Amino acid sequence: MTAIHPRQIRIPAADKARLHILFLAKHARAGGRPDAQDGNHAVYHHEMRTTLEAIGLHVDVADSYDALFDRPDADFVVTLLNRGGFQNSEMLAPLLLSRHAMPHLGASPIVRGLSDDKYLSKLIARARGVPTMNAQLFRRGGLFDAPAFQADRLVVKPNASSASWGVKMVDDWTAAQDHADSLFALGHDVLVEQWAPLLDVAVPVIGGSGGQPWILPPMLYVPADPHRERSYEEKRGLVDAGDDPLVLVEDMDLRARLEAMTAALLPELWPFDYGRFEFRYDPASGQVLFMEVNLSCNLWSKKTISRSAASIGLDHAALVETIVGHSLARQGLLSDAIVRVAA
Repeated sequence: MTAIHPRQIRIPAADKARLHILFLAKHARAGGRPDAQDGNHAVYHHEMRTTLEAIGLHVDVADSYDALFDRPDADFVVTLLNRGGFQNSEMLAPLLLSRHAMPHLGASPIVRGLSDDKYLSKLIARARGVPTMNAQLFRRGGLFDAPAFQADRLVVKPNASSASWGVKMVDDWTAAQDHADSLFALGHDVLVEQWAPLLDVAVPVIGGSGGQPWILPPMLYVPADPHRERSYEEKRGLVDAGDDPLVLVEDMDLRARLEAMTAALLPELWPFDYGRFEFRYDPASGQVLFMEVNLSCNLWSKKTISRSAASIGLDHAALVETIVGHSLARQGLLSDAIVRVAA
């Protein structure tokens, strides 16, 4: 099979035969059924394992951090163990692997930590001239400033949560403080930001051939009610919400603005292997505000990155091979030239 896009990567057959891959995920051994707690994450982990195998990689599996305390018997680790059940667990696998100088998918631990801190991401955006909504951080046990801005509606959430866990919308700072206190009690730092309604838009970025970022087509999330925040239960498939209502951004001016904003942020985070830059878009005013960046995010075939890639003819297996191939190449694990043949 030849590549259908000049940025696509095909891992040489000799490297597929030679390299030993460890796939690390909470549900790496699962059979593809939803989990009672993690919902469709278990389906996603099963799909990733079987996709890696279908690509032709030699894959062993592990489902806990215990596999990383000693150096794994592998050449490369694909880790999706991002939710370990404790604060900032996203950084643990990259840290343990860095301790062993073990090449792995994703990004360095410090960059993972930076991207998982939603407030620091917003500070980077402002420093790079990318507009974002008003926001204020409250560290658990830290120094507390008075509210720095006023808004008719506020979003209160853990500063480093995923999939909208712990998010609550409130109408005043008193209610914001009440929810913040409940999150503090659970061990979280808290972000309070001005509510920006209407449409979420995501700009996927992956590593492709040439070692440079590959910005994929932006995708709009178009819900029936743009004033309602999506719940954790919806995102994880714990309640029936159907597939994400994603559509391509067709407006070329908007697309150019989104890509320019994303490009402005990339020097702060590159190199990484895949991620999703998220914005809020108001079609009435044309305003675009940066929300957050999610590196090593969900690569399930039903989610944003895969559906964006499909819009340019890159199926899920080709997407995963390109992302893994980029990571192998940037870390010096490919012995031959990358096979890259455009249609």
